[in-house]
Amino acid sequence: MKKSLVFIVAVVIAAGAWIVWTRRQDDASQNTSANGQQAQGFDKQRFSLTDPASPWVIANKHRPLQPKSYAPDDLVVPDIPLRLDTSSEEMKLRKPAAEALKEMYDAAKADGLTLMVSSGYRSYNYQVNLYNYYVKQQGQATADSQSARPGYSEHQTGLAVDVEPSSRKCEVETCFAETPEGQWVAANAYKYGFVVRYPENAQNITGYIYEPWHIRYVGKALAAEIHKQGNPTLEQFFGIEAAPNYL
Repeated sequence: MKKSLVFIVAVVIAAGAWIVWTRRQDDASQNTSANGQQAQGFDKQRFSLTDPASPWVIANKHRPLQPKSYAPDDLVVPDIPLRLDTSSEEMKLRKPAAEALKEMYDAAKADGLTLMVSSGYRSYNYQVNLYNYYVKQQGQATADSQSARPGYSEHQTGLAVDVEPSSRKCEVETCFAETPEGQWVAANAYKYGFVVRYPENAQNITGYIYEPWHIRYVGKALAAEIHKQGNPTLEQFFGIEAAPNYL
């Protein structure tokens, strides 16, 4: 009788140990799976970098829009203060960017700051005139450091917007970075899906001088990941070649 009891107790203990070990293996497997997913990192192939309608399209001096005459079909006027009348095409953005900009505007206003649109969408033909004006006024080398050639402009995607204080202080000037509005944009734009596309000391990568006023809509997920990684340029983040000059 005693031997039978001892045997039963031993079986119960062994079974309990087996259950504990199995659960630990399951937990380890789950942790390994979770860590594996984390190790895979951000999905950089979620959207196209070449389709002009993609929220992640990259336009720079090596990557013209395809076609160069591309025009978005969902342009709307953002519901925030504008530099020009609502009839101006330059005051429009693609709908997702316009909605995100409205959300960002509301957040800034809650913090006591008022932003406005300085320039949004620019068509191919508009960029022809603007670029030629800069070339005439400043020479081609200087123009190329500040203005994109037609077909190469982020503004043509409808996803880029130049913002400024409602006071128009430091309008499209580097001193915008020192204004309360500029500092707020630099610290908070990513929360609403925007990145400062042409950061300081990155002309050898982006091809353009520092433009703290020029923000580009890429969506909240990508903007948050770029912020998390220390705000690299889109070229650096996606591992594509720098584009300091036209090919």
